Amino acid sequence: MSNITRWNPINEFDNMINRYNRLLGLTRSNDESGGNDLFNSSDWIPAVDIKETPEAFTIEAELPGIPKENVKVTVQNGVLSIQGERKHEKETDENKQHRIERYYGSFLRRFTLPENVDENSVKAKFKDGVLSLTLTKAEPAKPKAIEVDVQ
Repeated sequence: MSNITRWNPINEFDNMINRYNRLLGLTRSNDESGGNDLFNSSDWIPAVDIKETPEAFTIEAELPGIPKENVKVTVQNGVLSIQGERKHEKETDENKQHRIERYYGSFLRRFTLPENVDENSVKAKFKDGVLSLTLTKAEPAKPKAIEVDVQ
């Protein structure tokens, strides 16, 4: 009688990811629930869409469950930064958690702006868990010709 081993492609994929991460020096960390997770809770990145019209660029970031007070947008030296935090509810006797699939903690996204963006024109709206940023295009600076006297 022979033993039958059931093939589980998810386990093989997980083993491959573990080998790859060890090669890169990434290690798994234990979270508070005792499970293993590849990244710490602060290493999540919200999804964004970047669109362009003739007048402006628009960046939309998905930030469900994050109050606007926990989101900060800055522009400095041609780099737009979006940072914030989604806080995790602690388990209590009344609030037992059976499964946690969403990411919690802080995040930071940075985008290098094209030269034709007016850094002072950034407008932000926050509605239904989506942060919408509008960056107006500026006329590119034209090269200035300087006449040189040859003597």
